[in-house]
Amino acid sequence: MGVLDVVPAGVLTGDNVRKLFDYAKENQFAIPAINVTSTSTANAVLEAARDIKSPIILQVSQGGSAFFAGKGLSNDGQKASILGAISAAHHIRTVAKAYGVPVVLHSDHCAHKLLPWFDGMLEADEAYFKAHGEPLFSSHMLDLSEEPKEENIATCVKYFKRMAPIGLWLEMEIGITGGEEDGVDNTGVDNSALYTQPEDVYDVHKALSEIGPNFSIAAAFGNVHGVYKPGNVHLHPELLAKHQEYASKKVDELTGKKVVKPLYLVFHGGSGSTKEEISTAVRNGVVKMNVDTDTQFAYLVGMRDFFNKKKDYLQTQVGNPEGVDKPNKKFYDPRVWVREGEKTLAKRVEEACTDLGNVNRL
Repeated sequence: MGVLDVVPAGVLTGDNVRKLFDYAKENQFAIPAINVTSTSTANAVLEAARDIKSPIILQVSQGGSAFFAGKGLSNDGQKASILGAISAAHHIRTVAKAYGVPVVLHSDHCAHKLLPWFDGMLEADEAYFKAHGEPLFSSHMLDLSEEPKEENIATCVKYFKRMAPIGLWLEMEIGITGGEEDGVDNTGVDNSALYTQPEDVYDVHKALSEIGPNFSIAAAFGNVHGVYKPGNVHLHPELLAKHQEYASKKVDELTGKKVVKPLYLVFHGGSGSTKEEISTAVRNGVVKMNVDTDTQFAYLVGMRDFFNKKKDYLQTQVGNPEGVDKPNKKFYDPRVWVREGEKTLAKRVEEACTDLGNVNRL
């Protein structure tokens, strides 16, 4: 039995998202979440998933959403980020089913200061639900990890009560992912904040479980955004096993049900991680791993190599080493060099899927 025996191709919502994550957990693999900033990057990620027969997660950040709408637009009140996220969602919905793979359509880190962006996407979800019986997105992330734990959980509860009835998955973060990415700068946080305690994770699980089952937790285990020299970042994915054990014990005490891995866990700051760290995280119930820094660079590589190789054909519209009258349109046409970036991006997505055991899963 494969994933397509459990959920359909195209954008998933509601319980189908949980069914996908349950299947991943039971079969010991996780799904990479790739940040996309354009139709080009979105299509390349979908192409990679199709070619290796894998489910995939496409996500937009607040800054990436604004870029999707166009950097020429003002982002006062998060208007460009809201518009760009909605635009990305409609594009991905339009083409996803044609690629024949299940897709989770997600929005990435939303800190407290960015809640107007979250509110705008949620309003779009509710409007789409009214018209189609399901939300526009599959899931959204609230990252209130910089806030006090009680405020973090209370805000997540407030939003989840609004999200659950229309079939939206919630991802939340407890404990901080270090480093800097897309305007979220945690480079100066205390090292202890990079490691979440089992009691804190269970507090989240208990509060959200009272509303519904469709949520995941990004618990920190030394994670840092970006790529760093070996030895500069100390990941401890083995700590995730303690979260599962503690939550399992508490669920058993509360309900009498023995659930071995009750938590759906998320791995942030995945770029540059070793295969052993990734494998340990997956064994301990990670079903989603964010990959952005590595795929950004991969998208550049194809274009960079093309520009270097074809340098003498890109100086003028007419005239190259083959002759002064030879046209260069077939070299400077964006469809040519952008496609080279799509190819190398797709290869890096395939690598991420391979590292997570997410190959030939359909």
